[in-house]
Amino acid sequence: MRHPASTGDRREVEHGAGVALRRGGPALWWLGALAALALPPLLLPEFYITLLNYIGMATLVALGLVVMTGVAGIVSFGQQAFVGIAAYATAALTVLAGGSPWLGLAASLVLVGACAALIGWVTLRLSGHYLSIGTIAWGIAIYYLFGNLPHLGQYSGIDNVPAISIGNWVINSGRKSYVLIWICALAALVAARNLLDSRSGRAIRALRFRAAMAESCGVDTAALKQVVFLQAALLAGLAGWLHAHFLRFVSPHAFGVNAGIDYLFMAVIGGASNVWGALVGASVMTVAKEWLKDLLPQLFQKTGNYETIVFGVLMILLLRYAREGLVPALARRWPASWRLARAPRVGVQADAQPMPRRERPAAGTPLLEVRGMQKRFGGLVAVKDMSFSMRAGEIMGLIGPNGAGKTTMFNLISGALAATAGEVRLLGERIDGRPSREIARRGLARSFQHVHLVSRMSVLDNVALGAHLRGIKDTMAAMVRNNRAEESRLLAEAARQIERVGLGASMHEPAGSLPLGRQRVVEIARALAADPLLLLLDEPAAGLRYAEKQALSELLKRLRGEGVTILLVEHDMEFVMGLVDRLVVMDFGEKIAEGLPREIQKHPAVIEAYLGGVE
Repeated sequence: MRHPASTGDRREVEHGAGVALRRGGPALWWLGALAALALPPLLLPEFYITLLNYIGMATLVALGLVVMTGVAGIVSFGQQAFVGIAAYATAALTVLAGGSPWLGLAASLVLVGACAALIGWVTLRLSGHYLSIGTIAWGIAIYYLFGNLPHLGQYSGIDNVPAISIGNWVINSGRKSYVLIWICALAALVAARNLLDSRSGRAIRALRFRAAMAESCGVDTAALKQVVFLQAALLAGLAGWLHAHFLRFVSPHAFGVNAGIDYLFMAVIGGASNVWGALVGASVMTVAKEWLKDLLPQLFQKTGNYETIVFGVLMILLLRYAREGLVPALARRWPASWRLARAPRVGVQADAQPMPRRERPAAGTPLLEVRGMQKRFGGLVAVKDMSFSMRAGEIMGLIGPNGAGKTTMFNLISGALAATAGEVRLLGERIDGRPSREIARRGLARSFQHVHLVSRMSVLDNVALGAHLRGIKDTMAAMVRNNRAEESRLLAEAARQIERVGLGASMHEPAGSLPLGRQRVVEIARALAADPLLLLLDEPAAGLRYAEKQALSELLKRLRGEGVTILLVEHDMEFVMGLVDRLVVMDFGEKIAEGLPREIQKHPAVIEAYLGGVE
């Protein structure tokens, strides 16, 4: 089977699943979708148009949650607060101050953005269940704020909100509102899909489980979380603006905690990691609730909130049998022809303009210098007075028995841990004390002791994440597809590194589907995509079979021949002896020996501490 990167074939590839797209398929799919959305105002009665309008507005909020919660892992129960802030802002401006609805839109988004920036700055410092509780807290606080401000009508709200008008066209009916609401919803869906299929999107996908790895690739994870949080809030704000001018009335009751839980349920029902899950989840939950409200009182011959009970049972069944959501569950059962007709993504182009490369020091140039490094964890001294240096173009091994402090030393060099004392210099510049993303920018790339890949992303996307710092296009550029040229270059660079390490045949497979040995090679390719001055490999041979170790050794020798400088942490003496140029041996956090492999094999302290007395 030919590969696009090696043959110059410009087939577009969905690198999330490795499926080549048929020409014309995406265009027909979009035409069909647009035609389906254009039919309801012509065919359905007013009640169903109103229901579709609610679905469209809910889709905007759920979409923000898909990206923020399902993809980035930032769980929020408080998105309804941003809907309410925007709705009240535009209602107050248009009703109380006599402003235009379009001025209300600008004011709503500015106010939501300011609130999201402040709330996010505080809340995103939390993690786990503390983060979730924090979102509930500010959701409740804002609800009671609306209900207790006399100028906003307290719990009675604000009515007579004016309709939106575009020129002479006044949007004063459900059918007219349908057009505006669904234009906004579709534009947001397309923008979100473009975002996740980009340099920024790969970084967002890594936030949930691989934040440390993303930082090592140069991603500012704290800033990226803030951006994702802000974008989700702005989508909720847009929904709030539409809500106010569609219903012509706002009150706190629409923005309580229950609404926030409903929005999160919508994302989960549709598929919290799938953009189109927002649309499906909003549709299913909105329609099901209306249907159950009508059906259950007739069935039980009495009124009550039976729909809440039934919906809870249905949610439990969904989480039991389709925990990833409806869209992923249905996608596995779609015919192959349907899967091939999905929207196109950027393809790998062999003739894409190469990314610029950093200037490399000549072989033998002093590259890394470690002086007096120490690391204490309370009373435990994990690293004590470690010093060594290495030159460009060599492979150095940092070895020692388990618990010797090798990985801790590695993390001190790469910035994953802050040193208690000492310094690290790269090409004479001091890098200790800097965050790992800043050290990565200066030319240091690394792998991890336990494989850190985004398992559901393709090998190509995982490796392209390593080239994150070599691109500059941000999330806004990605959403409007103003990043296509750069994206092609990044993917082409990733493809070249994948071919370089011998994994070209697996380029479009999910990284998590590969055996452990190949996953470790994917990590090496990802590090190479950063165009590093120094490559740090943390126990790359751990867990590998003999043949896999031999293949890895040959790969590292080939990289050395190409001028790559490698610092290797290992405890497998047999693996490193025939590979490295020099060795540094650690035991109990201290350096006990340094020299050529043949010297280390005969060193008395090494034999006693590590080799078990065998020469």
